[in-house]
Amino acid sequence: MPIEYSLAERGNPAKPTDAKKFYAVARSQGDTSVRDMAGRINEMSTVSTVDVMAVLEAFFQTVPRELAAGRIVRFGDFGSFSVSLQGEGAASEKEFSAALIDNVKVVFRPGKLFASAMQGAELKRVSEPSAASVARAVARKQAK
Repeated sequence: MPIEYSLAERGNPAKPTDAKKFYAVARSQGDTSVRDMAGRINEMSTVSTVDVMAVLEAFFQTVPRELAAGRIVRFGDFGSFSVSLQGEGAASEKEFSAALIDNVKVVFRPGKLFASAMQGAELKRVSEPSAASVARAVARKQAK
């Protein structure tokens, strides 16, 4: 199944006087839940959906603990997870405090095989957002 995209005209914030250009924007085709993923893994293996769910739940609990302990979590060809910090700077090292850090982000870096599989994905241009993506956008705005 191809990755669908549409075009969006955007300016360069660093150069507001430059002409705007058109860029590709990936279009979502819906969501896949953890239960859906467990069912798909079950279909291609001898592991039951319940067992896959148990492993995934352990994964969801273990990875954040490892990241909080300052470790990079590596999953071979799949990729790795690490932590990145965002915040304000200080004029000197002495003036810096942890209070200036306002966001802790989890960064995913795909492994070589995972990244190359995505580079080979089929692409398809769509002219208008799908009804499903419009409905999801409306629902997200209402949930905020």
